[in-house]
This record gives sequence, structure tokens and C-alpha cells, in this order.
Amino acid sequence: MRAGSKLGFILLFSPLILWLGLLIIIPHIDMFLISIRERVGVGKYDTSLANYLTFFREPLYMLTFARTALMSVLATALTLVIGFPVAFYIAKIAKGRLQSALFLLCLVPFWVSELVRTFGWMILLRETGVFSSLLQWAGLADQPVEMLYNDVSMMVGLVYTSMLFMVVPLITTMESLDDSVIEAGYDLGGNGISVMREIVIPHAMPGIVSGSIVVFMLSLGNYLTPTMLGGKDSLWFTELIYSQFIVRFNWELGAAFGFMLLLLSSIIVWGTLKLSGQTLEKTMG
Repeated sequence: MRAGSKLGFILLFSPLILWLGLLIIIPHIDMFLISIRERVGVGKYDTSLANYLTFFREPLYMLTFARTALMSVLATALTLVIGFPVAFYIAKIAKGRLQSALFLLCLVPFWVSELVRTFGWMILLRETGVFSSLLQWAGLADQPVEMLYNDVSMMVGLVYTSMLFMVVPLITTMESLDDSVIEAGYDLGGNGISVMREIVIPHAMPGIVSGSIVVFMLSLGNYLTPTMLGGKDSLWFTELIYSQFIVRFNWELGAAFGFMLLLLSSIIVWGTLKLSGQTLEKTMG
């Protein structure tokens, strides 16, 4: 019986172990080994941290990462501000079929790929697109208006592509809040603002933190949306990584940039958890 239980345990977790090992752990180890190589000749390499030092010595690289991190934080904040009321309405106000329909509407955009969704925004925002035509029809513009290739259009795309990953954790967390607790808050003299501040938000904090972490990491590592909506001058860190790997064929520096992105983003997430008073176990739970 013990041998059968052990075999069942191995079979149960073997897909997870293979997935973690083959798709995450081994590729990261290999990429780290590439990042600490310095090319000294044709097919000749030395072990060195020169690629990492390049990141700190070149102001453009540090500026690009700082800009990417700040824009990702802003995208996360906007996603939270927009997604929180939506999640609260779905979880605590909408009932029955309306609740299911609203949740389904949140899922519908993710039935197609990110590329198709981004192209949709390009069609809406280009100078011959829907928004430009509406402005001209309403008399608010006397010529086509180009709304693409700027920080605003890029932010719209980042928020849109990340909304579901903020709404779902919030809905899950808020559904566990008993309605009687909210009613008790009103019975004790509270108003909408005080009940939201003292009851709903503290209860939803694990969902807020987990959703914010996911949205931040997705925004920080996004390549498609900043490139297509922000243009070539969007200064997104993943574009530098792509350029080193694909354009310049400098895999050593590209691998170092990838690890710097992983390390610095992990530090930002750790700092956020400390500032919010949350733990990773509580947030993921």
C-alpha cells in the first residue's frame, strides 16, 4: 500500500515537476550561464560579470528600466482603480444571471490573442480610425487625429490587456465577505465611504495585492503592447532585451538584461509586500 501511495504521489506531481524543470528552471540556469560569459574571440568566452556591469554603466539602460517600472506601476494603479468597482459590483451587487453575464463580459476579450486585441486598439486610435472620425464628425477636430504611438495609447493597451488579472482575484476575495458584515457596518452608523474603507478594502487586501503583483509583472514584461501602441520610441525594457537577442545577436548581454529584469522586479514586488503588510502565502491563499 505504501509503495502504491508513493507511486501515485510521483505520478500526480510529475507533470508539475517536469513543467517547472524543463520550462522554467533549466532555461533560467542556461540563460544565467550565458549571461556571465564574455566574448573574447571567435567562439571563445571567459566567465565575467561585464554584461551586468554594462547595465549600470550605461545611463540609457537604467533610465529605460526606471521608466518601464514607473509606467508599469501606473498601469497597475489604473487597472486597480478601474477594476475594483467592477469587481465589487459583480461580487456583491449583481445577482444570478446578471452576475454571470458581467463576469462573462470580462472574459470575452481574452478569447482572442493579445495580438488581435492590440490590433483592435490600433484600428480605433489611428488617424483614420473610429475615434478620429467621431471627433471630426462632432466638430471637435478639423482634421484626422493620430492617437497612436504615445504613452497614453500604450497605457490604454496595458490596462486593457491586464484588467482580467485584477478583476478575478478581487471578485474571489470579495465573494468571501459575508453580506451581513457590510449590513452591520451600515447599522452602526457607517456610510458608503466608511464601510468601503473600514470593511471592504481591508477584507479585499489579499486580492488587491495579488492582482497588483500579477498586473505589474505582466506590464513590466510586456513586449507586444508597448511596441505596437507606443511605437519604436516607447523606451520599454523588453525592447532592449529583444534588440540584444534578435537584432544584435548579443545573447550574453540580452541574457544579463533578462536576469536584471527578473531580479529588480522581484525586489519591487518584495518591497510592495512589505509596505502593504502582506505575505506571499496569505496573498496567494
